[in-house]
Amino acid sequence: MKVLVTGSTGFIGKALILSLQKSGFALRITCRQEDIELPVDCEVVQIGDIGPQTDWKKALKQVDVVIHLAGMAHISANRGERWLSALRKLNVLGTEHLARMAAQERVKRFIFISSIKVNGQESLQAYTENDLPEPRDVYGISKLEAEKSLAVIAAETDLEIVVLRFPLVYGPGVKANFKTLIKIAGSGLPLPFKGISNRRSLIYLGNLVDAIITCVTHPLAAGETFLVSDGDDISTPDLIKLIACAMHKNTVLFSLHPGILKGLCKIAGRVEDMQRLTGTLIVNSSKIRNLLGWNPPFTLKEGIQETVAYHKS
Repeated sequence: MKVLVTGSTGFIGKALILSLQKSGFALRITCRQEDIELPVDCEVVQIGDIGPQTDWKKALKQVDVVIHLAGMAHISANRGERWLSALRKLNVLGTEHLARMAAQERVKRFIFISSIKVNGQESLQAYTENDLPEPRDVYGISKLEAEKSLAVIAAETDLEIVVLRFPLVYGPGVKANFKTLIKIAGSGLPLPFKGISNRRSLIYLGNLVDAIITCVTHPLAAGETFLVSDGDDISTPDLIKLIACAMHKNTVLFSLHPGILKGLCKIAGRVEDMQRLTGTLIVNSSKIRNLLGWNPPFTLKEGIQETVAYHKS
């Protein structure tokens, strides 16, 4: 089976192509420019920028499955509506164009890497695939519009569409907020998070990659949307403790009034980070477990230990 991967140089993509190669798939990847460094030796096709005019014909030749990771990543909310057109060009029109060309080239299956932001940003009840989408930012809107375009293509062609939505991904090489959290947890400084009683779903990189590869071959994945997570939901204080433990560090947590904590984050320009630290977002991943028999190969504790070990090294 020949698999085409877009976005293979990113955090998820690098881990995915390593696992695909180890699993024995014939692997082809796309890139925007030459001379990229890859962790595996595989066929590379340069396609330039992704959009509604991209020529995918060479990349799609004799491909069985496309895994579409490439896209404009999440941007901060304060950039607002003016970024929606740029997101649509890449995340929506670029995805739609690739899928239509894939259908023309007789590709069997198209796996679209979406986001839990299609469902929303925060919920006291666990999100499921049956919930009415309520994206709250332009990134989530663009992912939902891409999903809708793919549903139309699936109805008009023989292309099998599989959509994966997931929460925050962590693992070796993770950057941004989770990397910051590792630094905070290992600082040894008292942290004002003791009073936070939220719950967050996460997914370890190794678990996500395993779920994607399951969707490559499983016949029952065709035409489905799956929410994927580790299944071990955790509060922010407990997550900090778990990270500190993996680093063999002691951590001291104390309570600070939520209003004061929110005010400090606002002054520092970190309101979005505050929401992620204190808000609740739970994902129900029972559908992929029951329908495809998928179970995450790594526990939350194991994932944290691997992530911390990488960053310590």
